Amino acid sequence: MSDHSKAYFYALLTVLFWSTVATAFKWSLQYLDIWQLLFFACVSSSSVLLVPVLLQKNLLLLWQQWLAHWKLTLLIGLINPMIYYIVLFAAYDRLPAQIAQPVNYTWAIVLVLMSALFLGQKLTRFDLSATFICYAGVVIIATQGSLSWSVDVDPWGLALAMISTLIWASYWILNMQDIRDQRVAMCLNFLVALPITGVGCALFSDFQVNLTGLAGALYVGVFEMGLAFLFWSKALRLAANASRVSTLIFLSPFLSLYLIHLVLGEEIHPATLIGLTVIVAGLLLQQLPIIIWNRSQ
Repeated sequence: MSDHSKAYFYALLTVLFWSTVATAFKWSLQYLDIWQLLFFACVSSSSVLLVPVLLQKNLLLLWQQWLAHWKLTLLIGLINPMIYYIVLFAAYDRLPAQIAQPVNYTWAIVLVLMSALFLGQKLTRFDLSATFICYAGVVIIATQGSLSWSVDVDPWGLALAMISTLIWASYWILNMQDIRDQRVAMCLNFLVALPITGVGCALFSDFQVNLTGLAGALYVGVFEMGLAFLFWSKALRLAANASRVSTLIFLSPFLSLYLIHLVLGEEIHPATLIGLTVIVAGLLLQQLPIIIWNRSQ
């Protein structure tokens, strides 16, 4: 198999994993509280992220990176996985998965806006148009297509879903400045967060979980937090054109809606599908200059 084919293989695997995320979150939260889900997911994700470090004999590098960048590691580890997933799980706990998932998906637009604000990157007309379109999609989903805000959508849940996009975009802003090896850095972030999430679980919850809940947490940690990151990184490294591979992520939210309906039994509201389509259209519009430029090469 060529590197090009391998890139698409790993990218499609990642899309498949990401498509199960909303269902796995919502399903696991039926059996676990937020702190339990976070802690046990961090246990499994830390283990998964540590495996390639050990196989590549980078344990010394892991220790050196910790000594050289422990402040940055603590900061980023607190943001992701700690704060980000606490907020995201809380949003999923309050909202139907079909609402929380598309709203969280707008983090890419938030990243563009924050990059302009904090990194001085110029906003194009495509960025501004995409922002308007994406948030029009959020409004459609939040109101379920109603002309008023009288629909039964938890406002705190919606706010938390929006806040999660700010946190995730902030994480990637910091990531852009991070000079550490990315796989080692991600492993360090989760290893640092693990004892903190354990303390949080001990203070605000407990470690008594049933096997069903534990299985859900392990799935989230292994596939959403662990393997998805490793496979996506590998896909981008192998790809001759990273932007073409990146467009595959737009398959994920639609597959996710199908799984939400199939596994969780949520009846997908037409407004959710319309709103998600609008959001993805906005994200594609924002990527349009990059796609056109790469196709011309």
